[in-house]
Amino acid sequence: MTPDEGDELRVEVSEGIARLTLNRPEKRNALNGALVEALLRAMEETAADPRVRVVLLEGAGKDFCSGADLAELERIAGMGPEASLEDAGRMGRLFQAMRAHPRPIVAAVHGKALAGGCGLATACDLILAREDSAFGFPEVHLGFVPAMVMTMLRRKVVEGRAFELVTRGDRVSAGEAQELGLVNRVLPEEGFPAAVMAYVTELASRPPSAVSLTKRLLYGLDGVAFNEGIARGAEVNTLARLTEACREGVRRFLSRSRSEKE
Repeated sequence: MTPDEGDELRVEVSEGIARLTLNRPEKRNALNGALVEALLRAMEETAADPRVRVVLLEGAGKDFCSGADLAELERIAGMGPEASLEDAGRMGRLFQAMRAHPRPIVAAVHGKALAGGCGLATACDLILAREDSAFGFPEVHLGFVPAMVMTMLRRKVVEGRAFELVTRGDRVSAGEAQELGLVNRVLPEEGFPAAVMAYVTELASRPPSAVSLTKRLLYGLDGVAFNEGIARGAEVNTLARLTEACREGVRRFLSRSRSEKE
């Protein structure tokens, strides 16, 4: 993967961080079929790349992502049911790949993240938002439904607020999105890129085996009964103890504790 791979998406891996940059600034990074396919390929490739510890998803230009490309909307309007299902399935496969990705995926949102763009950010594990950014699911105004993103949205936002977001279609500020639980951190406009890199660099410094096991267990508990969840936790606990990262971490902790007592 190189910074020049594909016109729609720039991909660069450096120091454990895979930077995926939506690269359609003249279209406010609107999603089209080629961009969705490029994102899916990038998710598959970074998942298999041992260098990658964190995936950072960002947008070129003024906005993170404005949603579906107008040409795509026009095409969708003329589709029959079978073609529509296949088209929707492409975005669904991307969301599934993001959920199953072994590394944390962080969205750095500036400007607008609307409709499918807001859905793309919501599908990430973490969202860092510039203080002047805006989020929203305006699909209802077009008689459309942000259907697949609701699977992630209702896991991040309480049910009543999720319902309000998707039925009113209003835009919310970064601060409001954080209060709802959609956004993890709101960062100042000044120095936003540097603050994002500091955050993901620190995240990338965590033992990758521990982070991957944590993500897999946390998402794997969806719909699981209490006793089954405890059993799965015990299994992951055992796997973590067998990793060299855990053994080295315990050795460092014990060494430091002994030094402090002396």
